[in-house]
Amino acid sequence: MEAALSEDVWSARDTTPDEIDDALRELLHERHAANNALVPARVLNLVVVVDRSWKGEIANRLERVGRYHASRTVLCAVEPGRTTMDARVVMRYDEPTGDALGVILEQVEIDLGEGHLQNLHSVVDPIRAAEIPTMIWCPHGHAEAVESLLPLTDVILLDSDEEPEPAAALARANELLTSAYVVDLAWLRTTPWRERLAATFDPPGRRELLWQIGRLDARHQASSTASAVLLAGWLASRLHWRATPLSARDVGELRAVAHAGDRDVEVCLDSSDQLVPGLTGVTVAVPEGWSLSLDRAPGGLCARRVSAGGTESVWKVLGASRGEGGILGEGVRQALLRDPTYGPALAHARAFYPALA
Repeated sequence: MEAALSEDVWSARDTTPDEIDDALRELLHERHAANNALVPARVLNLVVVVDRSWKGEIANRLERVGRYHASRTVLCAVEPGRTTMDARVVMRYDEPTGDALGVILEQVEIDLGEGHLQNLHSVVDPIRAAEIPTMIWCPHGHAEAVESLLPLTDVILLDSDEEPEPAAALARANELLTSAYVVDLAWLRTTPWRERLAATFDPPGRRELLWQIGRLDARHQASSTASAVLLAGWLASRLHWRATPLSARDVGELRAVAHAGDRDVEVCLDSSDQLVPGLTGVTVAVPEGWSLSLDRAPGGLCARRVSAGGTESVWKVLGASRGEGGILGEGVRQALLRDPTYGPALAHARAFYPALA
């Protein structure tokens, strides 16, 4: 069991960004004076803009990111009709023992109004920790907040699966990618599947099969079309397929044909009634009969491989998925990394699922 963290708290009604900044400095000064082995974490700012009614739910999600907490989190809760700002500052730390150093994590919660969003940069800039990267996350939209914060932003966290229209979500991700590094939770949901597919073709004797793939089936939760399209975009970008727009067949079924030189590759995306977001299963197959299927199962992924001669092998890939609970923490961790494959995958995904006219 983790040791309980100690907290220092300050709060005020009808306050200002400068007063919040002063409170942060004063709390740090007092805590360091009481124990000079305590130092503030200085790795990442995370600015979160949420609807006031969802503040508790988002705060709970942030609590569950495990060891990937941002150094300073600024949670802006937007309340219709509000014209003033109320704020609460919390500093959490575990008192170090012996010669060890202790780390202070800082959280600022600000209740503000919709009128503050257009100039939200003037609220956040004095409060964020200087000279470290800043990530922003606006899970409930608030496009004006994103636009205002862009000059301060290094990384944008978003979830293309949460948008009702996948084409618009992918277009928005592509637009934001021109201004900052984008971490897309829909993309991160495909990570275990991409890792296992890539590992399958690692043996030299199996590399040639990559260039013979004639069919891709991606099965996904109904609201996770973006994840499925990004997976298809990833394969298309890595294997130099030319994507064509998906078309609907029956409800929940999308079909397209990608072109790989003189070969055609059938791309099939099918929705399922899975409860959790993300992919349900993936199958890649070559015309000569070889195929690999990965399907979600308790404890990991169920892998099924059929050889060209018809021999079937089945095994369990243990611990293949982080689970939905680990996706947000992985998103925060990715703020300090750079994935060069997301941009090309996104471009090909948009070719499969072009933006609406």
